[in-house]
Amino acid sequence: MIVRKSPEEIEKMAAAGEIHRRTMKLLEGKVRPGVTTKQLDEAAERFIRSQGAVPSFKGYNGFPGSICASPNSMVVHGIPGPYALEKGDIISLDIGVTYDGWVADGARTFAVGPISAVARKLLDVTERSLHDGVAQARAGNRLGDVSHAIQATVEAEGLSVVRSLVGHGIGRDMHEDPQIPNFGDPGRGPLLEEGMVLAIEPMTTAGRHAVRMGSDGWAIYSQDGSLAAHFEFTVAVTAAGPRILTPWHLDKEQAAA
Repeated sequence: MIVRKSPEEIEKMAAAGEIHRRTMKLLEGKVRPGVTTKQLDEAAERFIRSQGAVPSFKGYNGFPGSICASPNSMVVHGIPGPYALEKGDIISLDIGVTYDGWVADGARTFAVGPISAVARKLLDVTERSLHDGVAQARAGNRLGDVSHAIQATVEAEGLSVVRSLVGHGIGRDMHEDPQIPNFGDPGRGPLLEEGMVLAIEPMTTAGRHAVRMGSDGWAIYSQDGSLAAHFEFTVAVTAAGPRILTPWHLDKEQAAA
């Protein structure tokens, strides 16, 4: 069942999203060689709690971290720990913020200093695919329009979308209906209506789409060891079009406009 949100409820999610945006900006300033993923996690948790919110991931199904920190060939669900970032790494940071009972979820993959041409292409194309998917999150479209837009952008560049991991609806619960694959046919799937809120999140690899589970039961890696990227926005379907509620790509003034 897809739960539609009222304009007032979307504003509450936007408030959680603003805390999310500021958390991501904080971490952006800390991503550099020598910093551990545990240090990033601790900084995120301190800031989120200082805003009267809680990190949505901490304790979720037993997950021990406040964020997911997934370097290089790790696609998602990396448990923060002693891994120290190195020059040339890429690191995907996935953050969930719960504020006043509403959840905001978003992710971004960062370059750690100069990176390879393959890594730069992967990041640029995956981020572009997210924006292309968001552009289709309009009332009257179908969910498959979002999925297809992401797939078309990624595969046109010779990259792969991970097919066994999906985006999701979001609201009072972090994971709600519908599931949002990053591949599919346009014009198919549930009709998008005002009030739907979607966590749209392309997960991609520079190689093939198959993935494997890590030994900790959480981390998911590209099966062929190729680099992986993850970008995500929480997006509301509104009468005025898609509204990004976790605008980590904008500065404070742009986000408030």
